[in-house]
Amino acid sequence: MDNNKTFEKNLVCEDFQNQVSQFLVRHKSILDIISKMQEYNSRINRAVVKSVTNCGCITIDASKQDFSGESYGDLPNKMENHVHGKLCPSCKEVIDSEIGNYLFYLASLCNTLDLDLVDILAKEYDKNNTLGIYSLR
Repeated sequence: MDNNKTFEKNLVCEDFQNQVSQFLVRHKSILDIISKMQEYNSRINRAVVKSVTNCGCITIDASKQDFSGESYGDLPNKMENHVHGKLCPSCKEVIDSEIGNYLFYLASLCNTLDLDLVDILAKEYDKNNTLGIYSLR
């Protein structure tokens, strides 16, 4: 990714965090924020489940993961996410919306604790970049 695009994305993230600080009024307490994050985490999970059970646009076929790769470098290519199919436009819209709401409250938590979301993302990126395959989770 070139530096201009990175700079633009950082600005979007900073602008988003600033926007959140202006628009969050009713749930300003940190207790409200963390409970809203839990609520939207549950809503994301529920939307994924409904994509399987109500809509059927995706299926989940889970089985034991195969960790028998010759090296750590082989593992990412051997791991399965167990999801088959593709989200339909309706399910994708619902999940996008719920993740967006979660991000709103995540940015709000950062604001409340005087944390910079861009810095946090950059640190995590650098950690993954530096550790490479040793940052496997």
